[in-house]
Amino acid sequence: MVKEGIDFEIRVRYAETDQMGVAYYANYLVWFEVGRAEFCREKGFIYADLEKLGYRLAVTDAKCHYRNSARYDDLVIVRTRLKELNKRMISFGYQILRKDQEELIAEGETRHICLDSTNKPKSLPEAFLAQLAG
Repeated sequence: MVKEGIDFEIRVRYAETDQMGVAYYANYLVWFEVGRAEFCREKGFIYADLEKLGYRLAVTDAKCHYRNSARYDDLVIVRTRLKELNKRMISFGYQILRKDQEELIAEGETRHICLDSTNKPKSLPEAFLAQLAG
């Protein structure tokens, strides 16, 4: 199940770079999270609303493959798409692209399971599943 993704722009800030002016590798996972939040917002819900209902999405797997480097002040696109969805698991795919050339900088994936407030597996609400799949 690969759904069409959404794009979100981020300008690489000085604080996100190392001494060489290159984006620090862990920031790509932060950008994935920003893309994921914007994907959900685009689908009509805010993650905090899901938490208020007693659901949590725990990351069980995160991968990032670096193809190039983002640098200070680059404008990058975080492209996020839904890869897989079932009652207890969601998987998102990501691409980080340099905006001016649509050059692939990094790509990755995160996998999440749904938990209740006591960290026990829990099925996602049907309304949420329908919003994401739609």
